[in-house]
Amino acid sequence: MTGATFEGEVLASPVPVIVDFWAPWCRPCDTIEPHLLALAETWGERVRLVRVDVDAEPGLSSRYGVLSLPTVVLFAEGEPKATVHGAHSRERYERAFAPLVT
Repeated sequence: MTGATFEGEVLASPVPVIVDFWAPWCRPCDTIEPHLLALAETWGERVRLVRVDVDAEPGLSSRYGVLSLPTVVLFAEGEPKATVHGAHSRERYERAFAPLVT
């Protein structure tokens, strides 16, 4: 995911988008990736999952106030609607995002 494609793929998406702000050196980011992939698979076409490398896209992380990793934000209708900071269980992400995934 790049800054150039973010608007079209996230902000203009007809379905909610889970955006995983991560970095290659972030071990907790590696830990949560399977949880997010599992949720995206479970929810199927009702949600999308994208990853933003904060080192490659510092403008995006700054724009959305990402100060620590991992930070996972659910966007719906072009706006950030729910944010989870830090590494958590799959259930924690599910509780935060499920009400917004129809």
